[in-house]
Amino acid sequence: MTANFFSYEIAVIKRLKELGAEVDFFNERPSDSVFTKGIIRVKSSLYHTKIKSYYQNILKRIRNKDYDFLLLIKGETVPFFFLDEFSRQNSNAVKIFYSYDAAEEYPKLLKLYPYFDRNFTFEPKDAVKYGLHFRPLFFIPDYGKMQPAGKPKFDLSFIGSAHTDRYLIGEKVNRFCEKLGLKTFFYYYAPGKTAFLLKKIFDKNLKKFDVNKLQFKKLAHKEIAEIYRDSFAVLDVNKPFQNGLTMRTFEALASGKKLITTNNDIVNYPFYSDQNILVIDRDQINIPKAFFETGFVNISPEILEMMTLDSWIECLFLKEQDEFWKIKSTIHK
Repeated sequence: MTANFFSYEIAVIKRLKELGAEVDFFNERPSDSVFTKGIIRVKSSLYHTKIKSYYQNILKRIRNKDYDFLLLIKGETVPFFFLDEFSRQNSNAVKIFYSYDAAEEYPKLLKLYPYFDRNFTFEPKDAVKYGLHFRPLFFIPDYGKMQPAGKPKFDLSFIGSAHTDRYLIGEKVNRFCEKLGLKTFFYYYAPGKTAFLLKKIFDKNLKKFDVNKLQFKKLAHKEIAEIYRDSFAVLDVNKPFQNGLTMRTFEALASGKKLITTNNDIVNYPFYSDQNILVIDRDQINIPKAFFETGFVNISPEILEMMTLDSWIECLFLKEQDEFWKIKSTIHK
């Protein structure tokens, strides 16, 4: 059970089935409409009746099932009564929760942990503070190492949702690259123009956003992978209050591309290399041109394997990987 998140849930389900699992998938949200997403995030209590009815219907559909596992990803919408009733109907099922959000942004996560047998987070600070298993995200097979036919078309590319200060930082980086004579590709995505305009009312960072630079077409993973193939490096801008590494981090590195990121916590990961990864200050952008003058250094096959979807699945269902993904300096942040 998960909210739809850029088709990654499809990849997870497909791989679980390939590994021999029988999978029933339920969207965590009653709907993926812009209205539903907005009301759930702003004031989910106003949507309580709809959510309750949706989950009661799920319980009816699975009444005669006998599950070995329940996997919940994100946990933004799921009501507690559903988790109670699922446990009653499936007393032997192992319940697993994985969060790719920070508890600072979604405080409801704190109330979900007691319902599960195994709790995982991609956020290192939360793992330490709340005693959770730490497991970063992953890359899917679409992002294998690829080399362009000739010289890369772009020196730096960025593809990402329009939120927080991403646009402000992205434009600063873009201007900096222009001064260095570098070619760039920037793709700011939003699910709809109306929803974005409403979001601008509440998010001061988006007030300066040039709507003409906004894209409303969601790129498929194949399309993103092709843009990465034609890029020398990829830009990653994490949310200011979030230390957990984005999918983009793993996808870029798996594609054999250098990474420029605002997330300084990346230096604590086993795949970190200052030859491949440049950490920049989101308040004082500085990008040495020398970073673009040396090639990508291959990541060891053993470490690269730990970054895969298969490794992520193995961690959640079979054996935790806390020892490998050791948390270092994030403890005091």
